[in-house]
Amino acid sequence: MRPRRFPPLLVNIIHTALVACDGIRFHAGNTCPRCGSRLSGYDERRKRFALLVDDEEKTDVRVILRRSYCKNCDTIINPPEPFYPGTRIGAPVVDLCRTLSSEMPYSRVSTYLERMGVAVDRWSVRHYARAPLREIPFMDIFGMKIPVSIVSLSTLAGSLQGPEQADMDTLLMICNYPGESSSVPKHSDR
Repeated sequence: MRPRRFPPLLVNIIHTALVACDGIRFHAGNTCPRCGSRLSGYDERRKRFALLVDDEEKTDVRVILRRSYCKNCDTIINPPEPFYPGTRIGAPVVDLCRTLSSEMPYSRVSTYLERMGVAVDRWSVRHYARAPLREIPFMDIFGMKIPVSIVSLSTLAGSLQGPEQADMDTLLMICNYPGESSSVPKHSDR
């Protein structure tokens, strides 16, 4: 079977969408959702959003997650994140895995993703495809199901001018943040 060739425009749409998320900072806001007090910084970490592959060169796309601390109620507040619960890559990449695996086997999805420049192993594709997540809205582009989140991110990236970067709220809206409400951050007791 001859390997399927992908239009360069499709590969560009996917890469542009994912690269647009690189370096975006996610924070819990300025006030505690529990008591309304002012939050202070607690810690910050970089989390992999996607792994892009160009020829043999791999590039990490990472987002920055900044947790906050409420001195009044002694609580660490986690920011909303563009990740589904139980996943280790960004929601748009999981959406891509789910939409493609609705039409083909997991190993082929992994191979197709690699040819499109996104590294996801077949066991992760299998895990994401079977996860009990919401239905993924998609568009038919070049005869393939492509998630609306990827197309929206690519459009957003194309509308940014210069080194301007997308903001946290826009990215969460595009990724359909899976939490109860994107305005109320998740929190954890210390």
